Amino acid sequence: MKQLTGSAYFIVFAFLLSIFPIASADETCMSPYMAKIVGQEDFVYVWTLGMEGLGDEQDKLVTVDVNPKSENYGKVINTLSVGGRNEAHHSGLTDDRRYLWASGLDTNKIFIFDVHTDPAKPRLHKTISNFVAQSGGVVGPHTSYAMPGRMLITGLSNDKDHGGVTGMVEYTNEGEYIATYWMPTDADLQGAVKGGNFADGYGYDVRVLPRRNVMVTSSFTGWNNYMMDLGQMMADPEAMQRFGNTVVIWDLHKRQPKKVLDVPGAPLEVRCAWGSQNNYCFTTTALTSKIWLIYEDDSGDWQAKPVADIGVAEQIPLPVDISIAADDSLLWVDTWNDGMTRVFDISDPHDAKEIYTEKIGAQINMLSQSWDGKRVYFTSSLLSNWDKQQAEEGDLQYFKSYTWDGEKLTMQFSIDFIAAKLGMPHQMRFGSYALYAKNRPAGENRVVTAAAR
Repeated sequence: MKQLTGSAYFIVFAFLLSIFPIASADETCMSPYMAKIVGQEDFVYVWTLGMEGLGDEQDKLVTVDVNPKSENYGKVINTLSVGGRNEAHHSGLTDDRRYLWASGLDTNKIFIFDVHTDPAKPRLHKTISNFVAQSGGVVGPHTSYAMPGRMLITGLSNDKDHGGVTGMVEYTNEGEYIATYWMPTDADLQGAVKGGNFADGYGYDVRVLPRRNVMVTSSFTGWNNYMMDLGQMMADPEAMQRFGNTVVIWDLHKRQPKKVLDVPGAPLEVRCAWGSQNNYCFTTTALTSKIWLIYEDDSGDWQAKPVADIGVAEQIPLPVDISIAADDSLLWVDTWNDGMTRVFDISDPHDAKEIYTEKIGAQINMLSQSWDGKRVYFTSSLLSNWDKQQAEEGDLQYFKSYTWDGEKLTMQFSIDFIAAKLGMPHQMRFGSYALYAKNRPAGENRVVTAAAR
């Protein structure tokens, strides 16, 4: 059957979701173009930074068994080292879920793992080592985001001055370069409307709302900052000025910037609503500790405004990862510096209210929430030169599994990544035997594909 693209692809995905109940597995914050696991996830793949003097010292993909029915539940069942330390950071699955792309912010290498041949034991399929040259100077591959038959990679920096001006790079699922899309700047708005004071050209994350033909990008900082010691950077007034202050609204199909919105204070992760009438996304600002709503107003124009404070900004909680519930009712927010996860009621997206707070560890970064809202996973590492080196309360570098009953978290198990000599755990992605039918034990989960293949 001919492969579907664009809005038709999303319509098929939405139709399949209408057939299968919302109470299913998978992560909530994935691309709408991705095939979807229905049932209990079997594995969590943890993209992990190597630590000098610990184990083999290399970055690695760590596979954790998370199926309560498994005899290996709560255990590391596989590790795959990639050679050296690349500043392992973010990862993302292709639309067909057959491959996991994982990047290094320092070496600019992209490692493509085969996670379908044997989901319990991923294989290194391909390494892209010429990202900077192919892209025309983009540095720091960050978000790997699934598009129909494509992967869209956001950058954090550039090879001219290692500052924050950057772009996005598009590849085929096979890892062939397609195009580079540079972020709009004051010097070159590329036809975009400047909605405020800034057009800094910085980049970080990307998400899409296909039915609105909208793509949303956020902004962070360049190589000069993210590879610097955190204490040194925070004591450097000039360095602290080198953070992004923008969210950009793009024409999704044309990959054309349309409007640059002011969102001061380094807006990081972008999470968009799932509801068919909910034309909005959220981001949080690392430096000013606020939740921002990015929304389409009644006239069809896109706007940005803060809708909640996260902790006390003067105490620098430093919000990092966020996760939106499948029914758009809750927003989870992790704050790295104080090790807290917070839950906000976003039933009114214009007035987010904090309803729950839990201490997870000495520091915290990523979280992955299951689609049915019953399971939440946490990891601890932010950046190698920013992470805390010691903590009186322990729980410095970890992977933790919790259940969520709608009112409180209950820990199921925890893995100390330092004691296990694995390194610093960062990005998580779900895996399943359902990814490939012949690997699936009888009676186990399945995949709902976004399009016939």
